[in-house]
Amino acid sequence: MPVSNREWQLTTRPVGEPTAENFAFTTVTVPDPGPGQVLVRNTWLSVDPYMRGRMSDRRSYTPPFALGETMTGDAVGTVIASQAPDVPVGATVSHYKAWREYALLDAEHVKVVDTALAPPQTYLGLLGLTGLTAYAAVIDAAPVKKGDVVFVSGAAGAVGSVAGQFAKKLGAAKVIGSAGGPEKARRVVEDFGFDAAIDYRAGDVLGQLAKAAPEGIVVYVDNVGGGHLQAALVAMNDHGRIALVGAISQYNATGPVPGPSALPLAIGKRLSLRGLIAWDHADLLPELTRNASAWLADGSLRADETVVDGIEHALDALLAMMRGANTGKMLVRLAQD
Repeated sequence: MPVSNREWQLTTRPVGEPTAENFAFTTVTVPDPGPGQVLVRNTWLSVDPYMRGRMSDRRSYTPPFALGETMTGDAVGTVIASQAPDVPVGATVSHYKAWREYALLDAEHVKVVDTALAPPQTYLGLLGLTGLTAYAAVIDAAPVKKGDVVFVSGAAGAVGSVAGQFAKKLGAAKVIGSAGGPEKARRVVEDFGFDAAIDYRAGDVLGQLAKAAPEGIVVYVDNVGGGHLQAALVAMNDHGRIALVGAISQYNATGPVPGPSALPLAIGKRLSLRGLIAWDHADLLPELTRNASAWLADGSLRADETVVDGIEHALDALLAMMRGANTGKMLVRLAQD
């Protein structure tokens, strides 16, 4: 029978930092599945920086949220009704209809996940687009080679924390992370196994980076943009490689953001700068799943989570993540009964 469904909608497009006034928390009725469809009770929702870009009505690699419609994103849940033989009731699936308690989907748009391999929420982080982004950054966009010195910004976040660990697995001689605040910087080293960390909130990112890597850096995984990219361009060695993953420092800007003044250094240093979108690297997902699940099981890889409970607090989780409140993957946990 139809179910009552609480969900989040974007009602106005934010200028600068989003606020609660830009959203509505509503209740709608979701019908029973038709032929070839499944009804999923969501149990975990993914909260990601790219969602800020989807709140603006401008051309990007993913369409903007439509005003007055339920927001979307990655989720994991349990099938509670099915008209699709290949996706039975009780299956745990990942899909793209987050920001709601129940999701009605065509079966072709869900993927059954193996909860014996890893907990369900792992498919939103390490074994999902987050992990794939980190893996593709150091495997393809800015491949790490044995002996490289690697710098990762946003190193306490979902992508950065595992990108640095992947770089170590690939033989990096030194991995340096940047994080906000002394506690996060400590965790980058002690929990995630980086060789050194800098606290960007203490200022002078370039000076701190030069002290941590006097030999210069060879690979930079950029999750932040802005001053971090500027510092990396100055610190890069000749023929260095930069993976442009994100620019969270600029997502709430109210006007055009000038490019780094150090960009011309890329010419003389013959640097490679490559943008990265995870789903362009879907061919790496089986390899990531095989390697990362084994490393997770043997304890040599750590993927932390920051969990907020309740669909009603999903917006709080998003706004907190944009302010850097999370360590590792930001997730919303819905009722598990």
